[in-house]
Amino acid sequence: MTEARWGDDAKNPPIDWTMSAALENVVRSGEDVAEVTNLGAAVRAWRDLDPEHRTHAVLILDHPVHLDGAAVNRFEGEGIAALAERLSD
Repeated sequence: MTEARWGDDAKNPPIDWTMSAALENVVRSGEDVAEVTNLGAAVRAWRDLDPEHRTHAVLILDHPVHLDGAAVNRFEGEGIAALAERLSD
């Protein structure tokens, strides 16, 4: 049986930080190689990037997360910052 949810929790269910995610458009060891890891680690890696690489980075999730009621599975540049704000260390 599935429990019904109302209000803000229904629009924004908890984020699964352990799901698979790929951080792309980031140069590693002189090459542009996507890093496939879990969502939490990918967001932490993005936070460690210099501002130029943050701007060009692309984060692709295994399945969508809900932010402000919208389901999103791809984040770019500063869009990743909105996701990073929700990550508790």
